[in-house]
Amino acid sequence: MNNTDYNLPADNDGKPLLKFLAGQFKPRARILTPFNIISTPIITLGIVLIVIRFVKGLGSITNLTQDVPWGLWIGFDVVTGVAFAGGAYVVTFMVYILNIQKYKPIVRVTVLNGFLAYVFYAGALLLDLGKPWNVINPIIGNSFGVSSVLFLVAWHFLLYMVAELIEFSPAIAEWIGAKKARKILSGMTLAAVIFGITLSTLHQSGLGALYLMAKEKIHPLWYSEFIPILFFVSSIFAGLSMVITEGSISQKVFFNQINPENHKAHNGILHSLSKICAFTLLVYFALQIVVFVHGKHWDLLNTRMGHWYLTEMLGFVLLPMALFFYSYRKQNIFLIKLSAIITMVGVVINRLNVTVIGFKWDAATHYVPSWMEIVVTLTVLFIEIWIFRWVIRRLPVLRESPSWVKEH
Repeated sequence: MNNTDYNLPADNDGKPLLKFLAGQFKPRARILTPFNIISTPIITLGIVLIVIRFVKGLGSITNLTQDVPWGLWIGFDVVTGVAFAGGAYVVTFMVYILNIQKYKPIVRVTVLNGFLAYVFYAGALLLDLGKPWNVINPIIGNSFGVSSVLFLVAWHFLLYMVAELIEFSPAIAEWIGAKKARKILSGMTLAAVIFGITLSTLHQSGLGALYLMAKEKIHPLWYSEFIPILFFVSSIFAGLSMVITEGSISQKVFFNQINPENHKAHNGILHSLSKICAFTLLVYFALQIVVFVHGKHWDLLNTRMGHWYLTEMLGFVLLPMALFFYSYRKQNIFLIKLSAIITMVGVVINRLNVTVIGFKWDAATHYVPSWMEIVVTLTVLFIEIWIFRWVIRRLPVLRESPSWVKEH
């Protein structure tokens, strides 16, 4: 089955590259959609605020201070966002290392989502730097502690983005009709996957390690020496929950991109992913119990923060775990999707509890993000969705590769 079966534009079949690329910027769908109408003014305002931030400094649009230098942009855009990008290393591991071919239809879209997430979250990290030009210091070794966790995280981010770009590059080669390049890049995929999985497991836990040095600042219910392990384990079910949610939306929004066989396989993929999510949530919940018992914080449960901790553990870990188990046993696709959404909300709550809500919780004046910080965060998210949508409608991500790929 070729591209014309879906009434889609074919990939570049010999046109001059510049002419081909220029034609790709023509709209492929309705312009006046609810998402476009909502996101366009927010993005416009967000870009203005970003310009103000770079001209006048962080204090012009944020509530960050010398005491609280990391806020929403780090806690949500980076620490939470990277967890949601974890689906890429999990799915590529299952397809390329374990050779579970049932997940192959979602490999490219998952890698694309992960790559864009890292690019934009790295951009959000740049927004948060008081002196953005110093972002190159970890690369050039300019007065940067090579033994620091930040140094490792910076290099992990950079190298993992390169690895994911290589993993996704065969789709780009197919799009522009670069047959020889596609063959070379396809041969590099396995090595890039192995390298990417190694990096991802390191920096998922590395983000947690950043907070090991903040023992006196993080609420005892969320601080432990096991934060790196908890961050790593939670990235598995966070990333797969994102895969379930994003995949379910893509099935409807990009219906004409997907062939009938992959449409039929979609529910089976969700069913299998729900089992993995249930198991990893169980492991995560067990680890949290061990951490809590080891910390001996029973007296903190009957406090306001203790009640919030129980809400997180029971409502956003134990509940979705039980729902995933039940939906897997009953093959209830609706409950699988609902469980994924609850899990994603729980991951957001947990990461913000560590980085914002539980950080300096006992200070006289607690950090609360400004409305401008929220608008910039939405801007980053919406621009990522715009680019994701643009790529999906043009490159062979959900649809099949052009016929010449099989011939070569």
